[in-house]
Amino acid sequence: MKKRRLLQSGKMVSEIGLGCMSFGGFYGATDETESHATLAAALDLGIDLLDTANVYGLGISETVIGTFLKGDTSKFTIATKAGIWRDKEHGNRGFNNKPDYLRSELEGSLRRMGIDHVDLFYVHRRDRELQIENVMETLLALKAEGKIGGIGFSEISPASLRRASAVGPVDVVQSEYSLWSRQPDLGMLQTCRDLGVALVAYSPLARGMVSSVTPNPATFLEKDFRKNNPRFLEPNFSFNLPYAKAFQAYAQDHGTTATALALAWCLARGENIIPIPGTRTPDHLAECAAASALTVTPDMMAEIEHILPVGWAHGDRYSQAQWNGPEGYC
Repeated sequence: MKKRRLLQSGKMVSEIGLGCMSFGGFYGATDETESHATLAAALDLGIDLLDTANVYGLGISETVIGTFLKGDTSKFTIATKAGIWRDKEHGNRGFNNKPDYLRSELEGSLRRMGIDHVDLFYVHRRDRELQIENVMETLLALKAEGKIGGIGFSEISPASLRRASAVGPVDVVQSEYSLWSRQPDLGMLQTCRDLGVALVAYSPLARGMVSSVTPNPATFLEKDFRKNNPRFLEPNFSFNLPYAKAFQAYAQDHGTTATALALAWCLARGENIIPIPGTRTPDHLAECAAASALTVTPDMMAEIEHILPVGWAHGDRYSQAQWNGPEGYC
């Protein structure tokens, strides 16, 4: 497994990380035994970056990671997030980046994982009532206290990144980035390169649409994020399906899988990009890890662009309700 730089300090991690949202049941039922098996497989495969959040399963993801770690942080680089609050009873959601809230949520995350320090701490979504410069001051204070090693923001705009970076070093921006969600190409990738910031790409497999097994919306459980996502609703899903099948066939013709090829495409888009596919099974994780050994030539990149041209996906990446949080730009 090759390495890439995650933090401005020079800290290196596996160029493919593990997104741990699935441990919280977002895409179907799972349990601690299965999640622990996936974490053990990550170690065997050389994957050492774990990405979680306080709201993934309302703490379940972090708790599962903690019971696996048993206080030993030597094997993984761990990133978590705060800034979103959820009402479990009514399903409401909001954002809070105030100092006391971020500190309290970070301390809760550390308790659940049984550690006293996290390598990377993100503001999960911006609280528009606060200036991002003030939020940076809060994060810099947590870093000075030794509670966090690096600072990140999820789903901010390039303009906000520049404002935050004027206050102190931002290490990472996390954005959705895949063969069907290309917005970071419109300024975020360029801004990250200019500022020496890593871009951690979440949902790099297009929520399963550019993976080896095509999702079937008829099987989605009630809690599955995709159940009400425009790209998986008809007629959009039926329009998207032939594109996904064509990409699967192309990968097979080149002796690999759609999963590995989609991640290798992501890696090839920039040396500062680190995709974090989410999975809850060791077999799928092994398929993801294979991307690190896959060489995608310029000719292949052009052919993929022909099969999945920019803007090929039918439907927006979020419903109106799901759009609550990410900063728009361009």
